[in-house]
Amino acid sequence: MVSKTSSGLTENVAGLLCYLLGWITGLIFFFVESKNSYVRFLAVQSMLKFGIVHILFWLFMPRIFWGGNWGWFQIVNLALFALWIVLMYKAYTGERYKLPVIGELAQRFSKV
Repeated sequence: MVSKTSSGLTENVAGLLCYLLGWITGLIFFFVESKNSYVRFLAVQSMLKFGIVHILFWLFMPRIFWGGNWGWFQIVNLALFALWIVLMYKAYTGERYKLPVIGELAQRFSKV
């Protein structure tokens, strides 16, 4: 049986949506979800993972742009895209997949 969340969605759909728009949907579900620890965990992990990537992107973008490192940049983007797809899939299937370091932090901050 799939349980409902505070948003009225099933937890697997809410989990997938936590990752859909990165840290933005993670932030939304973090504040909307008050009782489901699985969705809160995914929301915090999404905020941390995509927030860190977003900050690093803006810090290193001038260096990438002016340094001519477009090949590496595209490889990293492809890896991040693949990770995004994997995280959404695992959230939809109900697997509590923890990223290294970020997953531990997410678990600590997502307590209901």
